[in-house]
Amino acid sequence: MRLEVGLEEPINPTTPKGVGLPPSHPTLPSLLKKAGYGTSLVGKWHMGFLPDFSPLKSGYDQFFGIFPGAADYFNHGSKSPVPLYEQEVPVDRVGYMTNLLGDRAVQTIEGYARSKEPFLLSLHFTAPHWPWEGPDDEVESKRIGGGQLFHRDGGTQKTYAAMMQSLDANIGRVLQALDAHGLTASTIVIFTSDNGGERFSKTWPFSGMKAELLEGGLRIPAIVRWPGRVAAESVSEQVMISMDWLPTLLAAAGTGPDPGYPPDGENLLSVLTGRTAPHSRKLFWRFKAGGQRAARDVDWKYLRIAGQEFLFDVVRDPRERANLRDRHKDVFDRLKNDWESWNKTMLPERPRPAVYPNQGRWMADHYTVPVDGTVPEGAAQR
Repeated sequence: MRLEVGLEEPINPTTPKGVGLPPSHPTLPSLLKKAGYGTSLVGKWHMGFLPDFSPLKSGYDQFFGIFPGAADYFNHGSKSPVPLYEQEVPVDRVGYMTNLLGDRAVQTIEGYARSKEPFLLSLHFTAPHWPWEGPDDEVESKRIGGGQLFHRDGGTQKTYAAMMQSLDANIGRVLQALDAHGLTASTIVIFTSDNGGERFSKTWPFSGMKAELLEGGLRIPAIVRWPGRVAAESVSEQVMISMDWLPTLLAAAGTGPDPGYPPDGENLLSVLTGRTAPHSRKLFWRFKAGGQRAARDVDWKYLRIAGQEFLFDVVRDPRERANLRDRHKDVFDRLKNDWESWNKTMLPERPRPAVYPNQGRWMADHYTVPVDGTVPEGAAQR
């Protein structure tokens, strides 16, 4: 029997068995655990399903949350399509998901404060994610059946705002818990996201959104609070990628990566604390849906999406409107070749189809028109 090894995006209930984060692979929680830290994950895991994968198998001592990428905000009991878990056991909890995760995060901080144990708390709120339900939208949960996450006829700007207000309030509760227990000065707090905006979010001045390698799908907020070490209200021009957090946070904790598993990211601790100046980076991305590829080197960006190729100066042109591939053909060719060389070092993409989620039949501003401007009757839109 041939074992197929490759990358899967995203992991969901239809993903072939055996795809997930291998428990043998060192992680931020497993490495901090070796350094004497307590480790807890509250919220979304989304790195593989039981019985093969779970937070407890990858370095976390405690887990309260969900295994897939999202769950209904009201229907999340042990018998629901996507239940809440306590460790590796489904549990029944009544309430709005964002509040329940906020409650557990505060309780977790209180527990570590009592034990005086240094800790890592990974708090992964599901908001603001499908389904589009604010704290007062239980009727909407019942309308869509309490298990249908992708209700493409649902949601409004007002709903999105209510979800964000709930998220903001619960983040405030977490910060207040740190203050109340005298942990603020010794705790690094990071607020960030896993992808760019979706549906109702505002990504201005960028174009594109989640599931696209345009800047609106790549750019995410990153806020760091570390009193006395990271200057308050300072802004860094350092180009970063999420993979940088592992070596950076390990360095802050006085430890480092496993020598057998060198990190893909960089330790940027000295930049964050102002000891060294920002430096240039070369970054690469690949997203199977839409055949998307991207590379960034300083201000230049190579992009391939929906069969078309582009070269942008994303500092001067953050909306990615001026295609410079012919005007600067040497840069275009270099970045494209760099991407191909990088791609050869990566795991192959699985041959399974990857559905492009932002199709014209669902989103009116995502349409494809042939070169001659005509759209055959009944033609499928991308």
